[in-house]
Amino acid sequence: MPDNSTTIDVPAVDVRFPVAGTVPVEGLLAGLDGTLRVGDERIREFLAAFGRRLLRPALARRHPELGSLGFFLRPSELARTIDGLGGQHVRVPRGLVFHVPPANVDTVFVYSWALSALMGNRNVVRLSPRSGAVAETILETLHEALADADPAVAATQRVVSYDRSDAVTAALSAACDLRVVWGGDHTVSELRRHALAPHARDLTFPDRSSFAVIRAAAWLCAPRAARVTVAEGFVNDTYWFDQAACSSPRTVFWVGAQGDCDTARADFTDHVSRVVTVRGWGVDAAMAVEKRVSTYGLAADGLAEGVEFRGNALACVCLSAAAAAPRRWLGAGTFAYARLESLGELASLVERRDQTMTHFGFGQAELEELAMGLAGRGVDRMVPVGSALSFHRVWDGVDLPAEFTRLVTVIR
Repeated sequence: MPDNSTTIDVPAVDVRFPVAGTVPVEGLLAGLDGTLRVGDERIREFLAAFGRRLLRPALARRHPELGSLGFFLRPSELARTIDGLGGQHVRVPRGLVFHVPPANVDTVFVYSWALSALMGNRNVVRLSPRSGAVAETILETLHEALADADPAVAATQRVVSYDRSDAVTAALSAACDLRVVWGGDHTVSELRRHALAPHARDLTFPDRSSFAVIRAAAWLCAPRAARVTVAEGFVNDTYWFDQAACSSPRTVFWVGAQGDCDTARADFTDHVSRVVTVRGWGVDAAMAVEKRVSTYGLAADGLAEGVEFRGNALACVCLSAAAAAPRRWLGAGTFAYARLESLGELASLVERRDQTMTHFGFGQAELEELAMGLAGRGVDRMVPVGSALSFHRVWDGVDLPAEFTRLVTVIR
C-alpha cells in the first residue's frame, strides 16, 4: 500500500548561547524552565562578571564600544537600576521576552537582553546571521562568564540565530509575553504580521534620526583642548557604527551669527578631520561613491549650497536652509551643516522620528526650556556631544526596566 503520511517540517534554530546546537523551536521553549525574581542576585552576579570581562584593556582597545557596554553593566549601575523600581506595588517579571535586535549595531541586543534578564525574565534573543565580529566577541565573552555562573542563567536565557523564517518568528511571537523589536519601520511592520497572545504586547524601536547642535560662540571661546575632546566625542558618536546607529547625528546645527557660525564650522571640521585621520577611519570605494551620489544629489535638488570632501572618510554639506536637514543616511562620515539664529528655532524643525540631540555650549535651563517647548513632538534624548551612543535604561522615552516588569497590587 502507498505511504500517504506527510512529513511536517518542525522549524529549528541555531542556539548560540548558552550551548551551541540546532534545536526545534518547541524544544527551545520547553528548555526555558527556570524561575527568577526582579533583580535576581544570580543574574546580577553574571552580568557584572560579563561586564568586567568586557572592560579588559586588550578587548576594549580592539572594540571600544564594548568598553561602554562593560561600563553599563558595572555593579553600581545594576544596583541603581533595581533601586529605581521602588513603589507601592510588587514588581514581578513580565515572563518570556522575545528580542529582535538590528544587525547593524552589534551591541544593542546586549543592552535590551541584560535589562530584561535583570528584571527576572526568561529571554530569547534572535541574533541575525549577518551580525559581525563584535557580536561574536560578545558571545565568546558570555560563554566565559557562564563558566562561573549559577545554573539559573543557562536555564532561563537563550541567544539564537536563524535566517528569515516566518514559522520560527511566528512560533516565538505566539509564545512570548513581550516582543521587543529594534530596527527600521519595515522590520517593525514585518514582525507585526505575526500574532501575539492576547495578553502580550509589542515594544518597538523603529526608524529614528538624530542631530547635533553647537553654539558657535561657545566653540570659538573654548580652549583648544576642549575642542579636541569634543571632536573626539563627535567621531565616537558617528564612526563607531558607520553613522548607522539611530542616535548618531547626521546634521549639525550651528547656532549664532553668520560670521561666528562660518568660522566655528570650519574649525570644527578641521578638528574632526584630524581625529578621523589619526584614528585611521576610512571607507571603501563603494561607500565613497555612494557618499558622492548622496551629497551631490542634495545639491542638484537645491538643498545644498556647498559640498566639501576631506578624503573619502569625511564629507560636509552646507545646507541652503535648516529645514532641508536630511533624516536619511547619506553614507558613513557624511554631515549636513545648517545655521540657526537661536536654539528655539529647532522647535519648528523637529520631527517625531528625531531621537537624540547631542549638544555643546548650552545651559541646563535652555535645554529644559527646549524640551518643554517640543512637548513630545520629537527628541527623546538631549546629551553632550560624545554621549550619543551611551545607552541608558530610559531609551526613546521608554523606561525599559518598567516595561520589562508587571505590577501586582497587594492590599491588606
